[in-house]
Amino acid sequence: MAESEIKKVPHLDAYLEHLQYQRRLSKNTVRNYQKAVLIFVEFLVSDGQWKGAFEPYRKTTIRSFLIEQQRRVSRRTIHNYVSGLRNFYTFLRRKGASDLNPFANIVLPKLERKLPEFLTEQQMVDLLEAPAKMLKEERISQFDAYRDNCIMELLYGGGLRISELCDLKHGAIDLSSGVARILGKGQKERICPLGEVAIASLKLFVNTFGLDQSLEAPVVINKKGQPMQARQVQMMLKKYLKFAGLPITITPHKLRHSFATHMLNSGAELRAVQEMLGHSSLSTTQLYTHLSIQRLKDVYSQAHPHG
Repeated sequence: MAESEIKKVPHLDAYLEHLQYQRRLSKNTVRNYQKAVLIFVEFLVSDGQWKGAFEPYRKTTIRSFLIEQQRRVSRRTIHNYVSGLRNFYTFLRRKGASDLNPFANIVLPKLERKLPEFLTEQQMVDLLEAPAKMLKEERISQFDAYRDNCIMELLYGGGLRISELCDLKHGAIDLSSGVARILGKGQKERICPLGEVAIASLKLFVNTFGLDQSLEAPVVINKKGQPMQARQVQMMLKKYLKFAGLPITITPHKLRHSFATHMLNSGAELRAVQEMLGHSSLSTTQLYTHLSIQRLKDVYSQAHPHG
């Protein structure tokens, strides 16, 4: 939809403000919920049902919408669409703009719970060494080498989400204790250890180039001193993955998976890892224990006489 058409969608701007400022959802979630509403309106327009208002459409209409989306997007995306639209209608009902929520009690196809992809400890070493090796070969600048190593050390050392990294300010980091105050999903704050190596990498980067370390100065910047965007960090990572001969399907979020897996494999308590990751539910963190169990089974089968 064009920007002019988006403005014509009733209650959408108010809904997005509600999500951002009252519910304090992440930028990505707000953007995804906005997309869900717009795609639903596009469907209604193409189906000849859009009357300029969000009526409590019949279940048959909702099912037709979902069937069409199944031909286009993944099950997980459909779940996200329904979540956004269900929340939207809840918002409309509170405002008196709809009597019913047609997305309530919708039965959706079950999601397969895939184990997170991650790097082994040796692969992480290879990745973290890549900037220094590329600098030695004069394939990147010193600024890029020091900054990019710092970025990867922070993602892996602290288990940070990419949005948390890009929003990180110097004032949130205590260099003496090696911890940071991280503002996570839902504007929830947590204290996160970053590790000695990550702190040393940060100090080297900042001190070498005499960077602004004031409280509101961003940690992750480009050569012009501007904050780096998530897309730039993603592209940067792919460059080093390719150099190190590692799967380029690895994303910054999968470095977070690697952090959690390696912590649990080394004996860290599940509850402690939950706190460091900022998971509201322990069941989310427990997904990583399957990876640890598989490692134990592999060790058993290789080492036990009857394995």
